[in-house]
Amino acid sequence: MSENGSKGLIGQPLDRVDGPLKVSGQATYAADWRGDRPHLIGYIVESAVARGRIVSLDMKEAEACEGVKAVVTHKNTPKQIPFGERAKGGRFAQSHAMMRSDEVRHTGYPVALVVAETLEQARHAASRVRCEIEAEDAIFNPETHEDKAVKPDGLDGSDEVDTEAGDFEAEYEKAAHRVEAEFHTPSQHAAAMEPHATLAEWDGDRLTVHMSIQILGDGRKAFANTFDIDPDDVRIVSPYVGGGFGSKLGVHNEAILAAQGAKLTGRPVRIAQHRRNVFANGPHRPRHRQRLKLGADANGKIVAIDHEVLSIMARDYPFAEAAASPTRASYATKALRTKHRIVEGDIPKADSMRAPGEAVGTLTFESMIDELAHECGVDPVEFRVRNEPEKDPHSGKPFSTRKMRRCLQEGAEKFGWKGPAPRREGDLLIGHGMAAAIRPNLMQEAEAEIELSTDGHLTVRLDMTDIGTGTYTILTQIAAEAMGVAPEHVTVKLGDTDFPETCGSGGSFGAGSTGTAVFEAVKALKDNFLKRAAKADGAWKGANSKDLRIDGTNIALGNRSLPIAQLGDGSGGVSAKGAAKPGKAYETMAQYSYGAQFAEVAVDVVTGEVRLRRLTGVFDAGRILNEKTARSQLMGGMIFGIGAALMEESLMDERYGAFMNRDLAEYHIAVNRDVPRLDVHMIEGFDENSNPLGSKGIGELGICGAGPAIANAVFAATGHRVRKFPIHMEDLLAQLPPLG
Repeated sequence: MSENGSKGLIGQPLDRVDGPLKVSGQATYAADWRGDRPHLIGYIVESAVARGRIVSLDMKEAEACEGVKAVVTHKNTPKQIPFGERAKGGRFAQSHAMMRSDEVRHTGYPVALVVAETLEQARHAASRVRCEIEAEDAIFNPETHEDKAVKPDGLDGSDEVDTEAGDFEAEYEKAAHRVEAEFHTPSQHAAAMEPHATLAEWDGDRLTVHMSIQILGDGRKAFANTFDIDPDDVRIVSPYVGGGFGSKLGVHNEAILAAQGAKLTGRPVRIAQHRRNVFANGPHRPRHRQRLKLGADANGKIVAIDHEVLSIMARDYPFAEAAASPTRASYATKALRTKHRIVEGDIPKADSMRAPGEAVGTLTFESMIDELAHECGVDPVEFRVRNEPEKDPHSGKPFSTRKMRRCLQEGAEKFGWKGPAPRREGDLLIGHGMAAAIRPNLMQEAEAEIELSTDGHLTVRLDMTDIGTGTYTILTQIAAEAMGVAPEHVTVKLGDTDFPETCGSGGSFGAGSTGTAVFEAVKALKDNFLKRAAKADGAWKGANSKDLRIDGTNIALGNRSLPIAQLGDGSGGVSAKGAAKPGKAYETMAQYSYGAQFAEVAVDVVTGEVRLRRLTGVFDAGRILNEKTARSQLMGGMIFGIGAALMEESLMDERYGAFMNRDLAEYHIAVNRDVPRLDVHMIEGFDENSNPLGSKGIGELGICGAGPAIANAVFAATGHRVRKFPIHMEDLLAQLPPLG
């Protein structure tokens, strides 16, 4: 490490640079924003009917309540483009119109917005709105309306909808070992600590929005496409996001409603969804039915894989989860067939939730791989190693890197894997299980701007968001190391559409994409400096910009030094921009992050209660940008996987299309009591084909494999394969051995 502390910064467990602001309450989240003008509070009035038409709406009592400034309904709402139109930029950019007509789209859909001086006044007045709705036939369950299933136009992540290679029927028929099963995974809701919140303000036709959102560029387009205004007249500010997990990728109902209320009243309007709102006015992971057939030969080599997926999609909101995507990339096989179908339903938006596709796909597929290994009489780790592919099974492309085998073998060693190892400890049945983890590594376009002041301080600007993942810290490390300054001499500014546009946070592509943009901006800044220095002093000509360093208020190279102020552009400093975009390697190579997870569970023979006792994960995500934040991301993902296996499900009353457990008392997420000490290991690496930093996506990798490892351990303990998730004690009671 050099004297200025810059060398080797990337990868170090640097504390979060935004941590002091957050723990001291100085970080300004969306609902915390207070501008120069006093703002009003909006409260959503939700429909009790899933699909229908408003036949009467009485606001007189509500409008007469103290403090009420307006009641927004379909009768007085500002002009909007119909919901779902202008979708050329995708679902995040399409019109998200609310209450444009008397149509009700789903249970919980807004039928009115009460705007008042205080939250208490708005909430009270909302209870005085009288709404009568004529219900229409609605669809909530794709399985009961499978006759309406269609092939979606595309899958989340731009994966192919259906694939087929080889003759599945022939290979499956002659397979020595065959397994077949149907799985059901439930709807789930992201339970971010900060619910969706927006404060909107108009100045003529210009809209300024302080909101909790992950991708600002698409959000700007959504507002423009909803209200038929120029995108340049929309500014979104979101410097801090209290968790997103995909639920804040785009604009949701409270944001559009806040803009409507602000337009109608002429004053800023703030809406912070309460937890029950989020279950109807935010997005959710949709339910899935998955049917799988796997075949292997007498030597335990997979010869046939078939994975069929059925799910549900909200009307006019094109989202289909790629649940069979990981199946296409995991194991060598002679025949591989995958299929996705969706039914359009009358539900709140179904959308991305952390590790969309992979979370539910690996949960079922890796359970089936375990079952096939058992059927073949081969150890589950050995079975996976035995079926490692030499090239991508679906595309036939070479792998950029593939360290799955190492993850499996090191994971087994660190866990102390001796096979499923069933045993009994009194009334507890103990079992071990494991599963592989895989997720595509993505690269998106991003831009960054960087400025070096005359006192040697570096400021980085981009519209990237930090959703709690450590973006501020990672970009600080990248800029500091690349520029040759200490971290305390770097300020990263995020979350403002006035800054250069990026891909935002999502899909595990944020750090690599925006980190590359920052890296390239520093490179451009150094080149700029060198050109200016060469003009000022010919001795600098021909020097390598990589050797430049910042020495206080000077730019230095060897024993030569020039004041930064002398090389500035007249405004006091020097600035430059950098950009990132997918390279040729993304077309010619298959790129993934990998992992292996190992679990020990205890099942109580009296109650059927499942307790996770150990969970070990070994992961390959290329070069680690910050050891501390990366470990936190992997642990968080593993906890998500625990929830998917044992707890999380959004329960719908299919008579009314209403989610019943709309709070964190009844929507169960993993808490301290459910999570043992997690053993997390990261393999050192550098993927030169991924980006100049050598990193790969990590934010969602930890989910993949955790759930099926737990399910496979439950099988090892009880001898019972669970086909419906999450695993409930009542699913196991009839399968458990007698007491004693």
